[in-house]
Amino acid sequence: MSTLPDVFADPEDSQLVADAKKDKPEDHEFSYTERDVILYNLGVGATAKDLQWTYESHEEFGALPTFGVIPQFAASSGISLGWLPNFNPAKLLHGEQYLAIKSLIPTEGNFVNETRLLEVLDKGKAASVTTIVYTKDVTTGNVIFENQITVFIRGAGGFGGKRSGRDRGAATAVNKPPNRQPDAVVEEKTSASQAALYRLSGDYNPLHIDPSFAAIGGFDQPILHGLCFMGIAAKHVLQSFGAYKDIKVRFSGVVFPGETLVTEMWKTGNKVIFSAKTKERGTTVLAAAAVTLIDTDMVARL
Repeated sequence: MSTLPDVFADPEDSQLVADAKKDKPEDHEFSYTERDVILYNLGVGATAKDLQWTYESHEEFGALPTFGVIPQFAASSGISLGWLPNFNPAKLLHGEQYLAIKSLIPTEGNFVNETRLLEVLDKGKAASVTTIVYTKDVTTGNVIFENQITVFIRGAGGFGGKRSGRDRGAATAVNKPPNRQPDAVVEEKTSASQAALYRLSGDYNPLHIDPSFAAIGGFDQPILHGLCFMGIAAKHVLQSFGAYKDIKVRFSGVVFPGETLVTEMWKTGNKVIFSAKTKERGTTVLAAAAVTLIDTDMVARL
């Protein structure tokens, strides 16, 4: 049974950060059924033709790999950041997401999430905070998912300590696309109701549904959840190159429901580096992104 350490201590941390890391969050339970799996799959663009993702009696029915961001969401988003100087939740941006799939994903389950502050960086005018979450099966104690979530909080820097993070392997890889044409390109038009559907998997931020709230954030209309268009692009990678054991993305722009997502992919060894942009505006929305493919020997063992 894997367990997170109580504190991810770092001698370079300021006292403010060191004290914050000692505040151990309570574990957060999460239960789900086949219905939740189908709802998530639909939320990232699966259709009635994709029976393996939308029909519970299909012999290969299962969750898309990025379902792994769902059980941890309430745990990671609930972690306190009020100790940061000048903290304003309206100035928080979701910067990066790393997900590792550690075991086969059950189609229903009872999980518990262990959450810790992993790394906090002083970027001068902003803070970068990375949280780590282990999602474990309540019965077996096995880790099913590991998530690392990095958020940037504008105006919350200047507290001292580290300015640059350590290398955490796939979770911090630069993932620069090769200087050649993509090996695969997939386009998918999102639905005007994509955000309204995806939010039912647990992210009820009004930024994604309420036009008046979106206007406060400086948007002409509600925007699509970053984890939603990450899931859509990851689906494109899965369909093009097969199963993967981890995925990392950087959120570099916004998608409006109804826009077309274009995912460009480059296979390099056991990795697929990818980026995503909106076809209508040409805006890059996912960068520094890659998956690590599962080798055939591992598939056979599973």
